[in-house]
Amino acid sequence: MEERDDLIMLFDEDGNEVPFEHLDTFEMNEKVYVVLLEVIEDEENDEVVILRLEKDDNDEDTLVIIEDDNELQEAFEEFSDRVEDQFEVEDEE
Repeated sequence: MEERDDLIMLFDEDGNEVPFEHLDTFEMNEKVYVVLLEVIEDEENDEVVILRLEKDDNDEDTLVIIEDDNELQEAFEEFSDRVEDQFEVEDEE
């Protein structure tokens, strides 16, 4: 796999490193969300992962799974709107 600056390595439940492409980071309702896309070699993937950025006990940034379905849906809608707005701006140029 080629070296890329936009990749974030996360660990799956078995402890294996999994590469994700960073798509977006945004703030909503005083919380910060990170949108990632798993990089699967030789396959297309269009399923994004949205995680919440929080501080851990050592005041370090940690990505956490969003367990509340309503919060996750609201974050996805915000991301979708942001992507739509970005493409509209590019189309106008």
